[in-house]
Amino acid sequence: MAKKFEKVIKKLKIDPRIFTFKFNCDCTGECCHYGVYTDSFEAKRILRIKKKILEYFDSSQCTDVSKWFEEPEEDEDFESGVAIGTEVIDGKCTFLDKNGLCTLQKIAIDEGKHKWKYKPLYSILFPLTIYEGALTIDDEHIDRLKTCNPDPKTEITIFEYCAEELIHLLGKRGYSELKKYQEEYLIKQNVKKKNV
Repeated sequence: MAKKFEKVIKKLKIDPRIFTFKFNCDCTGECCHYGVYTDSFEAKRILRIKKKILEYFDSSQCTDVSKWFEEPEEDEDFESGVAIGTEVIDGKCTFLDKNGLCTLQKIAIDEGKHKWKYKPLYSILFPLTIYEGALTIDDEHIDRLKTCNPDPKTEITIFEYCAEELIHLLGKRGYSELKKYQEEYLIKQNVKKKNV
């Protein structure tokens, strides 16, 4: 993605397509069928609660902790510089239960904590992603899904759809800055259209 983006917020380049990409999801957990990359510190955090996770696992999930994660790999888009994928077991992320729900999120909710306390950032962000230092749309993953799709019939953009996730990533101040950039970008695009 050798694109140049003019806006940077919290050290992330911003792909302005997030402001215009129409999106809809009839969530079935399908996006989790492929697993997700975690930062190495996120994988360690997950392993610290393995006993609790095992209590929550249903018959469709792998109880062999050594099979939960792939081998680590270097990746500059992760805070630690190391990405570790969750394993896909029986056609889904090891942490996805038979009802399409994330075990990590269920535990956090039951503990009365924020629902994303244990969930990896890239799982939270989808259908957005961070790629080569840019906050952008995870086109590659979206293209292989049936229920998480671009939708030209909806008026909702991926930016609007993912407001909660963007606040989680950027904080309220960063999100306000992103919202301001969205307004400026859309005004600029409307001016370009009028001049064509």
